Amino acid sequence: MSKAVHLDELPYQRDTCELFERVRDLPGAALLDSSFPHSTAGRYDILAASPVAQLPALPQNASEAQCRRFFDTLGQYHREHYAGIQPVSQDIPFCGGILGYAGYELGNRLHGVVHGPGTTPGAAQVPAVLLQAYDWCVIQDHLLRRATLVSQPGVPAAVRNDLLARLQQAAPRRTADFSLDGEFRSNFTAEGYREAFERIATYIQAGDCYQVNLAQRFSAGFSGDPWHAYRHLRAVAAAPLSAYLQLAKDSAVISLSPERFLSLHGHHVETAPIKGTRPRHPDQETDRAAVRELRASGKDRAENLMIVDLLRNDLGRSCVPGSIIVDRLFEVQSLATVHHLVSTISGELQADRGAAQLLRDSFPGGSITGAPKRRAMEIIAELEPDARQVYCGSVLYISADGRMDSNIAIRTLLCNAGEIHCWAGGGIVADSQWEQEYQETYDKVGKFLFALENLGSH
Repeated sequence: MSKAVHLDELPYQRDTCELFERVRDLPGAALLDSSFPHSTAGRYDILAASPVAQLPALPQNASEAQCRRFFDTLGQYHREHYAGIQPVSQDIPFCGGILGYAGYELGNRLHGVVHGPGTTPGAAQVPAVLLQAYDWCVIQDHLLRRATLVSQPGVPAAVRNDLLARLQQAAPRRTADFSLDGEFRSNFTAEGYREAFERIATYIQAGDCYQVNLAQRFSAGFSGDPWHAYRHLRAVAAAPLSAYLQLAKDSAVISLSPERFLSLHGHHVETAPIKGTRPRHPDQETDRAAVRELRASGKDRAENLMIVDLLRNDLGRSCVPGSIIVDRLFEVQSLATVHHLVSTISGELQADRGAAQLLRDSFPGGSITGAPKRRAMEIIAELEPDARQVYCGSVLYISADGRMDSNIAIRTLLCNAGEIHCWAGGGIVADSQWEQEYQETYDKVGKFLFALENLGSH
């Protein structure tokens, strides 16, 4: 028996942040943000709050079997709670359902990888996975210039009316500030990074692996409201798969990701890995030259192709044999701070598979591990000093009607326990040069670090 989802029209807001501020004080507030109008690459924004349930947390040191059961639980929860929910419209990507993040460490446990002994003991960790069920959301469609409150069948009319009133009030004045206690510090010295790089080069020369993504983490103490940091970074480095997840009063995930992990619409699966980066330049001719250099780079194309092959293999676990195609190869996409080399791969999901199984069999994204995936993850765990936590995991939703979308949580910061962490990494292959790879990490997030270091002085 099908169940009708209720739609209430709202006044469209050009900047969804203004709308989100009217519900941000509610528990579990979440914004999936296409960064419009700073970026015109995305179409939809999704905001939600007041989750009705949280999926069971993973144990601190979950086994591979427990992680696999987690995905079974995820699929079972979706089937039991959203049976009969039909797609509302092609223009409503999320009609309530499951939303949150899966951190990179879930991938380690799923693949039986143990982090090395260098991990900071007692470091404040957020849960490896935080997925919650929401029975209402607001969709902003920037193409149709429409805002809609979408409510599950069980949401009482009184709750809908309260939400409609709240969402049409003036946004509260923003008074909270955000500032760092000092400059960002890396968990790698330049010499330490070079030593890790050379270790990877030795593994590659020995035929142990082909590519490894090595990341460094930048950390600083902070005070104030992480939302203020998000809005500032959004203006500096808008990206179409951005997100802000409020975890606790002063704890939040800030993601300005340009990279799609997996999308599922009907049975159509798509992934769009990024490999290859150049910084933007104020001078137009220099900027165009950077695009030409990226497009012609044999190293970046080879690196990108390795990950395309890895992801074709990952999708092959869940998709109909013969359905996987490379739609676009080595496409240059330009963002506010960088140019990227992006490829797009798609396939048709097998009829007996769902979003949870697709996630399980592809997680974590290959573009942030290397190839072969499991061996690259073992090397990352050996060489990186600290756990990645949310970074390189995924912020995702699985709509009640089965539609799914997810990012690769790069350009992602974590505010927790008075510290803000920002990571940046890059794929190392046989002909990589350590100085260039080290610089690339700064090309990716240097403007983030600078913007936050100078925020308090504005």
